[in-house]
Order: sequence, then structure tokens, then C-alpha cells
Amino acid sequence: MSIEFFFRLLGMVALGLVGVFYGKSFGQSIGATAPARTAIILGLLGALAGLILTPYFTTRPVQAARRVLLRASGRSLLAGLTGLITGLLMAALLTLPFSLLPSPFKETLSFGAVVVLAYLGALVFVARQDDLFAALRGVFGGWREREGESVASSRLILLDSSVLIDGRVVDIARTGFLSGTLVVPRFVLQEIQYVADSADPLRRQRGRRGLAVVAELQQDPNITVQISDMDVEGVRKVDDKLVVLARQLRCPILTNDYNLNRVAELQGVPVLNINELANAVKALYLPGETLRLKVIQEGKEPDQGVGYLDDGTMVVVEGGRDAVGREIDAVVTKALQTAAGRMLFARPRDAERNE
Repeated sequence: MSIEFFFRLLGMVALGLVGVFYGKSFGQSIGATAPARTAIILGLLGALAGLILTPYFTTRPVQAARRVLLRASGRSLLAGLTGLITGLLMAALLTLPFSLLPSPFKETLSFGAVVVLAYLGALVFVARQDDLFAALRGVFGGWREREGESVASSRLILLDSSVLIDGRVVDIARTGFLSGTLVVPRFVLQEIQYVADSADPLRRQRGRRGLAVVAELQQDPNITVQISDMDVEGVRKVDDKLVVLARQLRCPILTNDYNLNRVAELQGVPVLNINELANAVKALYLPGETLRLKVIQEGKEPDQGVGYLDDGTMVVVEGGRDAVGREIDAVVTKALQTAAGRMLFARPRDAERNE
């Protein structure tokens, strides 16, 4: 039995009894020939009203408040609470002069001051929360924790399912380049769990790896990870929820999904793409430099061979068809940057000497 149904039954019984009690008195006051019938009719009407209207005064407001609180960030909640307390303190200071006024002005003005100042305090502090936190960071920015480490940054980074399934985020986070708190929304975990429960063995393995990566991040004491229950109402797709949530929290999204990257950039949301990071840190080879690689297959063009560096960079070796299966020294002739990454063209070093 749901909590809403329980409150419906409770409201039905309570208002039904109220209707019976006052219905009998009402029937006697109007001189009804059968006061009991009037009591029964009003009791049934009260029970019906309680069955229908009770959730709108009990569970529905609580659920609405819960949705608002889950959507709000911790910064907004802290700023709103601080503004509320400040407004109440200011209202308390005004109650002293208002108490000297005659009734009903002292009661009315005191109550009005509490309501107005509490609302304005919360509103102003939430609207200017960025300025307030910036001022606090300027004042307390020099403080250190007891162990002598820096205070953890308040920066949030949203993680999507693709970057968790990929797994490289663990190594990147351990290097310290991701400063801040890594936030994994609950709906992202649900998407990974859905993949882990797939009937396809490959998809199931990918989903399980994503769950294992989340557990590995949580177990590392040097990485701050937060599983968030924040959700976005009215949005069904996970990528759309991430973009909206990132805009609300004013934080970047860590991903390697090209489509999510493009959609987020179009909506003004900063994106940290692991694939772009990997391409940026690849070793840069200039024409004329020598590298050693193993030619593993034939190329598309005649007399071509193809090999790969340790970082995954593809090297097309002109005249390397005869070297398939062997390691050779190759001289870089051209470097090409494509959408898929960096590609190198080279020639066997022995061919360079023969020429």
C-alpha cells in the first residue's frame, strides 16, 4: 500500500467523522425531520472529499518540495538557508519597535516582517550565490586542512556513461588533472545497469566494466566521487538530462561521446573530451624523424604496409608490404591530422639509405 493511498484512507475516515458529527448538529439547527439522514449525507460527502483532496494537502506538496530540492545544487541550498536565517534575524530585530505599537498593528507588522524579510533574504542570497561564494573563497582561500593538504575544490564534473564504460577516467583522475568532485548522476548508473543486464554478451561486458569503474573510483582515497540523486523532470534521454543538469550546476561534462560533445557545445555547456585529450598528448613526430614499429598488415594501396604506435597512432609505411610481421625502422615523411586522430606516413629507413 502506497503512502498516498494510506493518507487518502486516513483523510476519508477523518472528514467522514467530521461530516457525521457536524451533520447531526446542522440537521437539528435547520429543523430537519431526520437529523440522522443529514448526518449520514454530510458524512459521505466528507469521506468523498477526504478521499479525493487529502493528497493535495499532504503527500503532493511534500513530493513537489522533494523534486525542487533534488534539482537544486548544494550551493543553492546553502545560500538559500543562509539567506533565510539572515532574514529571520533581521525580522527579530524589528519585532522590538513593532511591539510598542497598539494592537492589531504590532501583531500584523511583526508577522509581515517575518514573512517578507525571510523571503527576500533567501531570494537575494540564492540570486547572488556566485558572488558570495567567490568572496568566501577569497577570505578563506588560504586555509589548509589539518594534514596540510589543500582544501578540496568545489568544482563539479559530470560523468556520462560512455566515459565510465571506457575506463580511462580512473587513470586520468589518479594523475590529478581532474581537480574537483566527479559526479555520477543516478540516471547514468541506471543506464549502465541496463547495459549490464543486456542479453548481448558484449554489451553486458561493457556495462559490467562501467559499474566496476565506478566502484574503483569510489575506493580510491585520492579521488572525490559523488553519486547524485539529482534528476531533470520532463526530460527522458540521458544525454539531454546531462546537458540540462550541467547548465543548472554550471559545471562541465566529462565524456568521449562525439554527439553529446557537439550538443553540449551548441548549448554553451563546457565539455572535457577524453578522446581529444588522448590526441593532444600523443607523441609528435616531424618529417625526417625515425621511429620503430611493427608492420602488422598490408595497406589499401599497392606496396603499402600499416603499423601502429603504442599510443594507437596509425602509421602507413610506403614500400612496407614486404615487411609485414617484422619490426623496422621507418622515417616519417608526412603527418596528417584527421577527425579520427593523427596519422603518420613513413618509408623504411633502408629504402632511404638505398636512395
